[in-house]
Amino acid sequence: MAESFVLNTGARIPSIGLGTWQIEPEAVYSAIYAAVKAGYRHIDSAVAYRNQKEVGLALKKLFEDGVVKREDLFITSKLWPGNHAPEDAEEDICSALEDLQLDYVDLYLIHGPIRIKKGTMFIPENLMRTDIPATWGAMEKLYDLGKARAIGVSNFSCKKVEDLLAIARVPPAVNQVECHSVWQQAKLRKLCQSTGIHLSAYSPLGSPGSPGYCGPSVLGNPIVISLAEKLQKTPAQVALRWGLQMGQSVIPKSADEKRIKENFDIFEWSIPEDLMPEFNGIKQVRLLKAEFVVHPQSGYNSLEDLWDGEVEQEAGRAECEEYSDFLRCFSSAVET
Repeated sequence: MAESFVLNTGARIPSIGLGTWQIEPEAVYSAIYAAVKAGYRHIDSAVAYRNQKEVGLALKKLFEDGVVKREDLFITSKLWPGNHAPEDAEEDICSALEDLQLDYVDLYLIHGPIRIKKGTMFIPENLMRTDIPATWGAMEKLYDLGKARAIGVSNFSCKKVEDLLAIARVPPAVNQVECHSVWQQAKLRKLCQSTGIHLSAYSPLGSPGSPGYCGPSVLGNPIVISLAEKLQKTPAQVALRWGLQMGQSVIPKSADEKRIKENFDIFEWSIPEDLMPEFNGIKQVRLLKAEFVVHPQSGYNSLEDLWDGEVEQEAGRAECEEYSDFLRCFSSAVET
């Protein structure tokens, strides 16, 4: 299994990256340093994660210590939802680059088809309708300027990807979405593969314990556990290896050095092809539904509107009461 995938820009995105969502600022520095020393070459960041300055300090230290050079790493950041207006996008990436202490990012994503009023907190009352064509035009300019070596999107459904492709001068290189054995994104994966867009999986372990996520456990799924026992691997390793064999990069999050190293140990073995069909027996449920976005001001009157019908399959919608916690995680991440 290759340790990277080729993007439509010709650049390579590492097969596994370290996610920094929900890692406290005081912990993210050591997590990144340990991850890069363990072999990780992709660090996924965003201003919304409230730790991007600490990510930058870790990168600076890695370069100063000679652990890696800038060109050895693939760094992702994301457009803050309050800066979707074309006139605000360049300011947004410049702020991100200042935090990261970099001259460019390897990938810059529209964090989602979600917009809030400029300079406000991420609460439902501040939601606005998106204008993706206008925002994407601004993203293309950042690509032209070289501030982002590749541009893409996150949390885009099949319909939203198709709508974007219809107007894009520079096609998105990546669509970063929730994807794991419990939400396999078969339809979206097929579309992305057919259009040259790389599918990258956040929460490939199901993001256990994170606010806003609810539903069946990825790591506790009987099929995943059974396969882990057969292969003498951890459930996390099986879940991540499944993603690689499906052709997508994976971005697990951990601040624990032991788990960081375990999660990276997915290249010297594989899930036998005759066992891969067992994943087809797992009931499919989206774990991050983002119900907080359903609001008259957002233009999304239901979850079906937001995800264009791609909410779940087979079972009834799981209830979750943690969205207020999810919003609190974002509420202090205001425009920088």
